[in-house]
Amino acid sequence: MIDFACKTFQLSEIVKCALGLSRSDIKLMNFFMDNRDIWYTTEQLSNEHDLNLTTIQRSVKRLHEKSVIKRRQENLDGGGYIFLYTIVERDHFRELIWNIVKGWSERVHEELKKW
Repeated sequence: MIDFACKTFQLSEIVKCALGLSRSDIKLMNFFMDNRDIWYTTEQLSNEHDLNLTTIQRSVKRLHEKSVIKRRQENLDGGGYIFLYTIVERDHFRELIWNIVKGWSERVHEELKKW
């Protein structure tokens, strides 16, 4: 927990806010963090979380765009391909969040100077 004046924040709240994630995104992100180094298809994630495939695809897309998860393509023998997803390295994720928080802090500092 982080105390800031009159409010206490859970780290997960800061991550959710910093990245603009939904509850489904956070649920999926936490699953990936608990299952590091394992690659999943969207179908596997849908079955694991009992969420429809569209919801999973939307969350995976958002997490990938935000650089929270990484993706690799696996070509199928009969043609076509599937994407597999896993969480980025912990240090990369920490740096990602820290840069967002640092940017916010700098903007607050600039606003205080104008005040």
